[in-house]
Formats: sequence, structure tokens, C-alpha cells
Amino acid sequence: MTTARPVWVVVADPLTARTFFDCGIVEGLAEHLGGRLRVALTFGRPEADAWSKRVPDGVHTFHVDDLFPDAVPPPERVARRADRWLDERIGYFPLAIRLNLRHGFHGERMLPGHRNQLLDSDRVGPLPVRPRVEQAMRRWHFSPRRHVASALRRRLEAERPDVVLSNLQMQSATPFIVLGRRLGLRTVGYVASWDHTVGKGVIWNGLARYVVQNERMRDDLVRYHDVDADRVVVTGWPQADVFHARRPRRAFEDVLRRYGLDPGLPLVMVMGNTPTNMPYEGRFFERLVDWWEKTGAAQRFSLLFRPHPRDGEWRERFASALDRRGAAVQMPSHTDIDVLATLLQHADAVVSNAGTVLLDALANDRPSVCVLYDEGAPAGETWAAKSVIGEHYRDVAISGAFHEARSFEEVVAGIERCLEAPAELAAERRAVTAKVVGPVDGRNAERVVDAVVDEVG
Repeated sequence: MTTARPVWVVVADPLTARTFFDCGIVEGLAEHLGGRLRVALTFGRPEADAWSKRVPDGVHTFHVDDLFPDAVPPPERVARRADRWLDERIGYFPLAIRLNLRHGFHGERMLPGHRNQLLDSDRVGPLPVRPRVEQAMRRWHFSPRRHVASALRRRLEAERPDVVLSNLQMQSATPFIVLGRRLGLRTVGYVASWDHTVGKGVIWNGLARYVVQNERMRDDLVRYHDVDADRVVVTGWPQADVFHARRPRRAFEDVLRRYGLDPGLPLVMVMGNTPTNMPYEGRFFERLVDWWEKTGAAQRFSLLFRPHPRDGEWRERFASALDRRGAAVQMPSHTDIDVLATLLQHADAVVSNAGTVLLDALANDRPSVCVLYDEGAPAGETWAAKSVIGEHYRDVAISGAFHEARSFEEVVAGIERCLEAPAELAAERRAVTAKVVGPVDGRNAERVVDAVVDEVG
């Protein structure tokens, strides 16, 4: 009798940790696979430690220092340094930038020295920008002969597992793809978010199965990454399962009280983008708080600000809202999705600049305002407007499911309209949710589990 292979779930970053743990994918895989399951957390501690506590009992966990230790023998140190040197010039970022250039992804946003490395045109690399050159670069990047950490290689050689990548486009996923090719390992790749197929790097087309959220992502894999459509499974968005579970009003009121807000007033949530995408957003927050206090709006509704989970400058950017009566600022977090779901099921309006959080709001049927201008920016700077012109955002941008604001006055008007007529764009919100998110039926994570289990047996 043949013994079934172990199955390694490689959790690459906090974003997909939230998807795989909070949405129940790891738990579902543990139920189906039992003792076959392993979990590898390939991002740094202490963030990974918080998620390791969520690994089901009896499931072995690997951490980044188990698989990619800093201390290695001198020959491996030399090989690692050489591999990194090559990668900077012909690997991960150069290939990502060239993919953007070839297909026009984020063409309006890319700049030399951009703080978002996937938009930094300086990272194109020294070689000519030509199809044949890029094909050669891609062959090297995913080459089974490429250097990988010996600790990881020894473990995979010993176990010969099936591999499930929570984010197949992370740099930390590349060694698993490389070793998968070298050792003949069956590999399943989860595409981590709806925008990753069109501007977040190249995707290797030789995996056994790809799991995506919607039909457009399937089409993108075929069109831009040469993936066979028969190997792509559309499951819906697992995060929608969290939104599907209804939270009572009293839970929402308890959250507001914890932030010192009056549950008797309407709540307007203001969602932040990252400093790299919205460098002038702090000025907008300041003006909004000033208007809210001086016009008497503070007596009519509360403000709750939510920084982006990757906002390392949030204290400075949201300083105007700190310690204000009737306003509050959440801590940046990847681990409070239940709180987010509770707020989005009952908040009266959402203000944001694009991003997935606007999709969160629409999926929860929240009246929303999308900020499309940059408060206080020099003439010609259009960071906010550029956030909604990406290929992945096309369906949302034309949906008519939210109020567009190209000036502060339009932001104010949009908020007032959300509060006065919350049902006004409900049909449009439902339509774009169905198209981009897929079913909100509580079974998306189950479909992801089924897709993986069906492949690994």
C-alpha cells in the first residue's frame, strides 16, 4: 500500500495568514488531511508567532529560521550571496517591472525610486527590455538548478510533500517552486488577491493547480501568464465567508464603546491606504477632522479611522484624529478581521481611497465614498486617482456602486448622501460584489479546501 505524501501549506505573509487561518482554510485542511498536514510560516517573527498559535493541535509548524537559517557554512553563504546578486538584476523585481511594462499594468503609477518596489521602474534591471531576454530571465528565475537554502532542500528531499502556496508570487515562495520542479513535487498555488494577476509579479505556469477568486483572475492567468485554463479553479473570495456570518447589533455597539464612541450616533468609517500609495492622505484626515469639529458634524456622527495594516507611519498620519472626543483610531492589524466584519455590517458609511477595503465595504452593502483627489498635494500629483485605474479595478471603477469624490466638497456631499439615502446604490453594490467577489454564501473557504484536497488526494 502506498503511503500518502505529507502536505505542506506554505503561509507566505500576514495577508494570506489572515485568509488561511481566519477564513478556516487551515482548519478545513487539517480535518481532511489529518496527520499529513504541515504548516510553514515563511515570514518573520514575532508576526508569525501570533499565527503559529492558531495551527491545529498535532500539526507540525516550521518557521522561517527552520527553513532559511542565517548561519550556514561558507560555501553556501557564497552561493546565497551570488543568487541574491543575480536575483536583484534578473529575478523577482526586474521580471515584475517588465511584466508591468509589457502589458501596461500600473503604467501611470510607476516611477523611478517608487517606495512600492513593484512600482519602482529603477528595478527593471540592466538587461535590454526585450521578449527573448525576459524569457531567459524567467527560465533562470524558476530554474530547478537555482540555489536554494540547504535546510529547506533537505527537509523537502526527506518528506517529498505536496506543496500548497498561500501566495505563489512572494519571493519566499520561489524556492518552493524551484524545489518542486527539481524534486517533482506536486504544487498547488493560491493567488492571494484579486489584483495579483495583473501587476504583482510573474506567475510560474507549471503548477498542478491554481486557485483564484473570480473568473477575471482565471482569464488573467491564461492571458498574461500562459497558464492552462483547465488547471485553474474559481472558488470565490474566502474573506466573504467572514462577512457572511452575521454579527448582532450589540456586538457592534460593544466595539464602539471600546473605542469611546457613542453607539447612539451614526458611524462613518475612514479607511486608510498605505503611505506608499497615498503620501498626502494625512492632510486629508486632518482637514476632515477639522471640518467635522467646526461644522457641528461631530454632534451628528462619529468618526472611526482604520489605518492600512502595513502603515508604519500611522501615528503621524492619523495624529489629527487621536484624542478627539467622538473620534477614534484603530491600531493597524492583520488579525482583527472579526472586528472589521462587525463594523462593516453596521457602520453607516465608509470613506476610502480604493483598495481592497472599498471592496470589503461594498460586499457588506455599506454606502461608500471613494476619495479620488490628493489633499494639499503639489499641482500635477494624482496619487488617489491612479489607485482606481489598474486593470483589476476596472469592474469596480465602472460599477457606479459608490460616490466618487474629486474634491473635499464632494467628500462631504458623499458622506451626507450616504447618511441620508443608504439604500440608494444597493443594487449596484450587489452587482459588483457578485462579479468581483463571487458568492457570499459562507462556503468559499470550503471550496478552496476542496480544490486543494481534490489535487493532493
